[in-house]
Amino acid sequence: MPKKLTKALRGKRRWIGCTCEGFDSRRDLIKFVSNIPVKLFDFENNMCIFEVKLEDYNSVKSIFSSGRVISVTSSGKIRLVRERMNFTRKPRKR
Repeated sequence: MPKKLTKALRGKRRWIGCTCEGFDSRRDLIKFVSNIPVKLFDFENNMCIFEVKLEDYNSVKSIFSSGRVISVTSSGKIRLVRERMNFTRKPRKR
């Protein structure tokens, strides 16, 4: 049986909260950022949260400094980004 991957050995990531203008749906935003190494996590009310690998963080942050998607906040904890962006709490699926 393989060893369990500990928290220290897992890939590190950052969460970036952004404002996005001109996107009607989640699918449009995903298509727009398809060539950027990010994963769309939340999208509501012209705001979104992206998951970014730590090694790609600086390049992605500079990409989101201007244009249709602009970075507002970032953190290593998604809870903090959600609080800062005033996202509604979604119930957990069980």
